[in-house]
Amino acid sequence: MGNVEFYRQLRHHEQQWWLLRQRLIVLKERQIFWYGEKSLMMWLLWQLVSYVVVAIIVMLLSKLLSVQLSLWQYLTIFSLQTSIFLIMLLLKERMAKKMQIKIHKEELATEQTLNEMTILATDSLFDKVHSSSPLSLQLIHQQYASHLHLVSLYHLLQQEVSRGRLSLSQHARDTLALPIDLADDELTLHADEILYKSLV
Repeated sequence: MGNVEFYRQLRHHEQQWWLLRQRLIVLKERQIFWYGEKSLMMWLLWQLVSYVVVAIIVMLLSKLLSVQLSLWQYLTIFSLQTSIFLIMLLLKERMAKKMQIKIHKEELATEQTLNEMTILATDSLFDKVHSSSPLSLQLIHQQYASHLHLVSLYHLLQQEVSRGRLSLSQHARDTLALPIDLADDELTLHADEILYKSLV
């Protein structure tokens, strides 16, 4: 299999990995929003908003249909709404566990796809990086992997760093203050300062 075919497959797997990664980030954001440490405040806030929305809808419908609702009917509507909220609140822990299971599955799929990308990069990309190092992440992206996302390339090269085959300069390690999943913009901004040196 030639390098062109390896690169074609690498780009294909990278697209899958990118979609999985984006989906995983969204799931983790939802998890923090709905089931994080301050999630109870968010649930109560949304319930308050829902009371206002339902009140507006009920008033609009009564005007449009020319129906006058009694106080007891209003109380029944809001009691039903409160009951639904309390049931959901009681089921919150179970829903949080289901969310965590879903995130775990996505993490496994993302990791598996990254491993497949690493195997393909070993047969195509890494040799070129080793033969031309030291290189910045920006130069590697421009010369060898311009069709890959910068974040994807960083994750691939980190596999070589973990194996002890590439070293990352101390300045580069200091540059990435945030976890890479939260620092896409920072990575793009400092790609030319992230230097790799071959150790093979």
